[in-house]
Amino acid sequence: MKKLLAILMMFSVYAMGADSAPLPLPTSGNVTLTLAEYNRLMELASKPNKQRETPPLPYAIKRADLKLSVTSDNVLGTVQMDGEVFSKNAAKVPLTTGLTILNARQEGKMLPLEQEGSTSTAILPGAAEFSVTLDTGLPLMIEAGRASFNLPVPTAGSVRLSLAIPGDHSMVRISQGIITSRTTERGQTLVEATLVPGQPASVWWITGVVQQVPVVKHEVRFLSDVKTLVTVNDEELRIAALADLTVVQGDPTQFTVEFPAGYEITGASGATVESSEIENGKLILRLNSSAPRAHQVLISMERPLNGTKADAPFLTFTGTQRETGEVLVEGTGAMELTATEGGGLKRVDLKEVNPYLRALARFPLQAAFRYHRQLTEVPTLALEWTRFPDSTVLAAVAERAEVTTLVTVEGRTLTEVKLTVKNQAQPFLKVGLPQGATIVSADVAGEKVKPVQGPDGNRVPLLRPGFRPTGPYEVSFVFMLAGTPFAKKGGSELALPSMDLPISLLEWELFLPEQYKVKDFGGDAIAANLLPAPLTEVGDITGTFNKTTVYSFGAIKENEGLGYSARPASGSTDSTRGAISGTAVDPQGAVIFGANVKAVNERTGATFTATSDNSGAWRVNLLPPGSYKVEVSAQNFKTTAMPGVIVNAGRSSNFGEVKLWVGDVSTTVEVTAQAPLIETTQAQITNTFSGTNLSTDAAVSDRPEKKDRDRKKLEAPPQAPASDNVLNLQKRVAGVLPVRIDVPRAGNSYRFARALVLDEETKVTFNYKSEVKSR
Repeated sequence: MKKLLAILMMFSVYAMGADSAPLPLPTSGNVTLTLAEYNRLMELASKPNKQRETPPLPYAIKRADLKLSVTSDNVLGTVQMDGEVFSKNAAKVPLTTGLTILNARQEGKMLPLEQEGSTSTAILPGAAEFSVTLDTGLPLMIEAGRASFNLPVPTAGSVRLSLAIPGDHSMVRISQGIITSRTTERGQTLVEATLVPGQPASVWWITGVVQQVPVVKHEVRFLSDVKTLVTVNDEELRIAALADLTVVQGDPTQFTVEFPAGYEITGASGATVESSEIENGKLILRLNSSAPRAHQVLISMERPLNGTKADAPFLTFTGTQRETGEVLVEGTGAMELTATEGGGLKRVDLKEVNPYLRALARFPLQAAFRYHRQLTEVPTLALEWTRFPDSTVLAAVAERAEVTTLVTVEGRTLTEVKLTVKNQAQPFLKVGLPQGATIVSADVAGEKVKPVQGPDGNRVPLLRPGFRPTGPYEVSFVFMLAGTPFAKKGGSELALPSMDLPISLLEWELFLPEQYKVKDFGGDAIAANLLPAPLTEVGDITGTFNKTTVYSFGAIKENEGLGYSARPASGSTDSTRGAISGTAVDPQGAVIFGANVKAVNERTGATFTATSDNSGAWRVNLLPPGSYKVEVSAQNFKTTAMPGVIVNAGRSSNFGEVKLWVGDVSTTVEVTAQAPLIETTQAQITNTFSGTNLSTDAAVSDRPEKKDRDRKKLEAPPQAPASDNVLNLQKRVAGVLPVRIDVPRAGNSYRFARALVLDEETKVTFNYKSEVKSR
């Protein structure tokens, strides 16, 4: 035991010595850190100090509760305002403006206020909520039978008022506020209301003093002018009456309006109207306290219609000294309305109607009247109408549609549709594409737009943002269809999409590969050469005469068995000049579109040019008399030259069919033996040159079999070289359109036309036969 005590004492001494000895300090020198820890510390050191965002508002007053009591000569109470200061520092908070502050407290402690003009402000600590209570007082204004006071309303999120008024007062009114509760308890009238924040409120009520103060009553006299708009629609008759009331004597507190039975009042408003109610079949308009001498009231009412006849009502203000007015009748939709007036109602021109009354109208005006009511007559207006069914109005129309279709050996088709559109308000074109077709590109007035896929079909925009068309413009789209590959021979059918836009004239150019011989065309389109020829620019004079003349080639017809003649347009020739014409054809007799014709005067060198139309016809007019060399050329054909052509004054000569042979355009075939020229102006044949005819077909044109063959050519579309539309579409496929398709570079074009197309497909069928082995 003694040994244990000795050991404990030794440990105690050692512990006491250890507590008193200082702890060893670490040696100075470098501190070893891992690379990751070092990088973390460096990253923390390089970060900028986080900036505190300042609040957008330094403070906000959330709510304000006003508890006021009315005494004999003033109004006393408290205003409690709850809010929050958002800034970190203290903020100067405006509390009220225009109130007399008796005392201010915050959390039971006195709160000092600063007065800045009429505004009381307080310095409140930042980043904390606050609740301030103000003891306030207001003066009470007492008049004969009326007491009132003006209440400045604090600017807060919501403002509520609790007001205690001695006595039983049912006529308590608050302007710029809504009374939510009114009760009578212990001889006091308790009113609760919601006020408009920041808007002064006017509170008034009727007191019992009105019976004690003698009031001199003046008879109320006023004049009324009622402007009435009568609207006849499908189901009801609507009335909108704008009444101008002018008080000439007395102080009216209300107006009484008499209106006919069967009508329902749907609205009664005015700047001086405080409330309105219907009593005993009459409309009572109660006025506010600050009513001026002039009042303007808008009253609307309506009743259902049964049939096509009705009498227009006239609103009357009870007690008016003079009543005048105007009546304007309008009808919705398409209708023929007859208005029969009576009782001093006078019909006037629509332009004479008051502009404020015309501003109320929204539909076509039918009739207008004016009246001055007399004691011996009552104005009447009987209406009878006939309604017509509504019809749609064209918002857009396409003057022309140019369609170009490229067909590949694989049966694929690439079609471009160009529309010349006149558009008023139609935003989209509904396109009913054939099964499996897709739109790959669309343009509006030269700028690309994006097609839209709707639930019932594709939509191509007709307008684009910022584009406001004032005249015709172009809308185009390109679509592709993977069809059936061509065989050695067979039949094919091509279709254009339906479009919900009326198209005056649709022209369709079909470009087929050159190795396919096609025939037996069918469908709902006709050959373009069967259309009446439009005005064509010919006779472009590049020599002595520098002007362009426009002529119209009529339909080719038989002229007394003497071949064919071109009908000259009126004024196309005169007595001092002549003209030559003809038809450009290939060796098989198919007409050539776009052939260039040049007539060179062999003496003066003056040159005159023309171009063949869709039927291959050409004509050069206004040629001075003399000897000419005529050259006819076309792409992929040799040039045919005919020297020594004599042109006589006042004569028009026709060559008939001028054949062009396949070959290089730079090669010229000169014909020295001319065919007999047909004088179309004289209806006789003139053998200007001796020899055989230029074309064997022209020599036998009077044979029956030749006439039958010519009719068949007119029924089927003639084969023609590709137009600029085909070439442009081929270029677009190569570098613009986002599609891969092997477009044939060589082929033949066939042109079709169709007039007056609306929301229906256009189809073309044909039979084909391959002239070479299909690949």
